[in-house]
Amino acid sequence: MHILITGGAGFIGSAVARWIIERTTHRVLVFDKLTYAGNLASLASVAHDPRYTFRKADICDAVAVKSAFSDFEPDIVMHLAAETHVDRSIDGPDAFIQTNVVGTYVLLQAALTHWRVLPVGRRDNFRFHHISTDEVFGSLGKTGCFAEDTRYAPNSPYAASKAGSDHLVRAWQHTYGLPTLVTNCSNNYGPYHFPEKLIPLTILNALEGRPLPVYGRGENIRDWLFVEDHAEALLLAALNGAPGATYNIGGSNERRNIDVVEAICDLVDELSPSAIDGPRRKLINFVPDRPGHDQRYAIDASRIKSELGWQPRHDFEQGLRKTVEWYLTNHRWWEVIRSDTYRGERLGLAI
Repeated sequence: MHILITGGAGFIGSAVARWIIERTTHRVLVFDKLTYAGNLASLASVAHDPRYTFRKADICDAVAVKSAFSDFEPDIVMHLAAETHVDRSIDGPDAFIQTNVVGTYVLLQAALTHWRVLPVGRRDNFRFHHISTDEVFGSLGKTGCFAEDTRYAPNSPYAASKAGSDHLVRAWQHTYGLPTLVTNCSNNYGPYHFPEKLIPLTILNALEGRPLPVYGRGENIRDWLFVEDHAEALLLAALNGAPGATYNIGGSNERRNIDVVEAICDLVDELSPSAIDGPRRKLINFVPDRPGHDQRYAIDASRIKSELGWQPRHDFEQGLRKTVEWYLTNHRWWEVIRSDTYRGERLGLAI
């Protein structure tokens, strides 16, 4: 099959592209604007495979999107292109509305035009797979999990923009018959993660002996999903998911932020001890909380497990160790970012 991956140079998108090229015979077109978080170095391991193609373009550019559909003739669209960092959405929501809402609309229109003229067999098998987030559901209390039918209640500009794109995808399926599906995932972590997010930022600051910022008292809870497990689930959904279906994907690994940070400190101490900095837990620095910070997320992933047979391969301890080890052995990948694109500064202060 021909699989078009928007945002394929980003964290999750590149994991999907690597997974497909390394484990299947399908062809991949990575379509990516290469904003600050897009990184072709994350695709270096598959870039020379003849089944891999890259095109630098913006999903908001209807002409470029139409050209990609015409040239590549995808059987599946896996739509991951998005602005994703909540803190950045607080500082500048405009980019989130443009990319996540308008860009999704442009893709849906191009996909609909493409799908309508496909031969019958390919038309029946075509899928537009929209990859979304659990943040569209808002915040949980101390108990319960997000299910596929949980009411939407987004609380950040990022979450609202993703909720809007989810609704557009469902509308194009219901109104025009476009065979779409939506997946909503919990917090991802793993190799090649841009270091503005909690886990990679903490790893790199710990290695460099810098303060480890923790919002509030670190009591916010997230369900953590190893990115390779997510990539496997996404391809499974794209190939076998029913048109119109929604699947929640989670790792069943709920952790408080402070517990995550302390676990990273202990792993970095074990794998890269420092006589100068001493125990990395000493570097933990509680900072003013993020505006509107959701308290808890948790995913009920029973549908994708029962209907498609997916199970995560990593528990949190395994995945976190693999992640820390990767950053310890791949300095070249992240040092370029730390010296240029993002130096670890605080974002999302809403001032």
